Formats: sequence, structure tokens, C-alpha cells
Amino acid sequence: MLTEVQAGPYTVRGVSVGGVYTSLQVPELDVVLDVGLPIRSFCGSDRIFLSHAHPDHASGLGSLLGIRRLIGKGAPQVFLPAEIESNIQESLAVMSRLHHTAMEVHTVPMLPGDVRPLGHGLFVRAFRTHHPVPSLGYQFFRRISKLRPEFQSLPPQDIAKRRQAGEALFDEIERLELAYATDTVSRVLETEPSLFESRVLILECTFIDARHTVEDAQARAHLHLDELIARADQFRNEALVLMHFSQAFSPEAVHATLRARLPPALSERVRVFAPDTGRWFG
Repeated sequence: MLTEVQAGPYTVRGVSVGGVYTSLQVPELDVVLDVGLPIRSFCGSDRIFLSHAHPDHASGLGSLLGIRRLIGKGAPQVFLPAEIESNIQESLAVMSRLHHTAMEVHTVPMLPGDVRPLGHGLFVRAFRTHHPVPSLGYQFFRRISKLRPEFQSLPPQDIAKRRQAGEALFDEIERLELAYATDTVSRVLETEPSLFESRVLILECTFIDARHTVEDAQARAHLHLDELIARADQFRNEALVLMHFSQAFSPEAVHATLRARLPPALSERVRVFAPDTGRWFG
């Protein structure tokens, strides 16, 4: 069974276990986040975002493309760190020869700070995550017009007249909707402070108790729950989805540990991306 949580207005579904596989889908944004495992029900999404090329996040891409071909879907867009574009294309070319079928994608190489429009007022911005290989996180946002405070008391007809006359009445602002950051040390919270402001934040939390220290987590280029607890009052997100837990913990242990350790004000906003009972997927 896939894990599914509701985070504000967004559904996050899929699987994620640190070092094993991470494949997520947010259907409301029509995006797939990493493809460590090919999930058939994700094939309807035409936008795939790769955080990096480690096998547990990218090795399912060829299989997912094969499933898409079976159901008549064309080449998807694959957003990815610019440094890995040629290697991904090369690996897909090898798969195409092995399978005697085209593994076609439209790659969208991105560098930190790059912004791409996704349609219907939705944009994505790439930001640098901190891992031993080229890696990115993704911030999805909408650009909206907001009436400047000094004009908010005007009647609608006056606003319309001034607007027709070309007067600048509105500011364009970014409404941060959902951010995704995985396989990174906690420094990403300093280098990308907008993560604290995103309506929904999907964030890795590989290690959760004293069996591993913060120093252990940093040495392995991952996050520890202790680091999030230390910053608990900084998270202003409507929902915080924690995922990518180490397989050293059972799903039930993950839920129990987070219930016991998270401060109440943060705990009520955290969505634990792990099965409620039983074993990890697979």
C-alpha cells in the first residue's frame, strides 16, 4: 500500500524510505517528486522532478517511462540538476537500446535560483540542497496580484478607473505553495529560509533518535530530528511532511518517536509520511 497524507490543500502520496526508494506524487500540482520506484498510478503526471541521481531517487525513471508508453503517454518533462542532464540522457539512451524502445523525455536542466513556469499561474524555483552529489530542492509558488494597502479603501469603480488609466495599483507577490527538500544537511534551512514560509514543506528526516547523533546525520549528508526540534519555532508552515526515514526504524516506531519528541505546537502540523502499522512498502 502507498502512504498518503493530507497536507493543507495538497495530497502527498507514494513511498519513501531512506537509502531504499523515494517516489512521491502531489496530484493537485500534477507533479512527481523523484522516481526511486516506478509507481503505475503516477504515470498520468507529465512533470517529473529529480532531486539528484542516487538510485533510491532516480533508478525507477526508465521503468516509469516504459509504463507510460504502455498506456499511450508521450514524453514527460523531467526537471533535474543541470549537472546530471547528460548522464540521465545517456542512461536513457542505453535503456532504449536494451529495451528496443525509445525512452524519450524533455529534460529541463535547472540551476539554483532558476524559475520555470508550469502553467495556470504556477511556477517552480530550484534551490540548492547540500549532498555529496549535484542536488536540488524545488519550491512551487504562484504569482498573484495584490492591491496595495493605500488603495484598499477605494470603491471598486474607482479602482477600475485608475487601473484603466494605467495607474500602478497592484503589487505582484509570490504565494509559496509547496517545497520539497530531500537528501540534504540542515544547512538548507539557512541557505533557503523561504522553506519556513512555504504553505507545505516536504522535508527529509532520516534519523530520529539517539541511536544516531546529529554529527552522524551530517556525516551522511542527511537530517536529524534533533535539528528540526531545535528550530521548532521557525517553522511557519501550515503543514510539514516529514519523510525519508531510515529503514532502521519500523513505521510504528517512527510514529511513536515523533509523537513523543516533537513539541506540541509543531507536532500538530507535522504529517508523518510512513505507514501507520506494519512494514515498509515492499
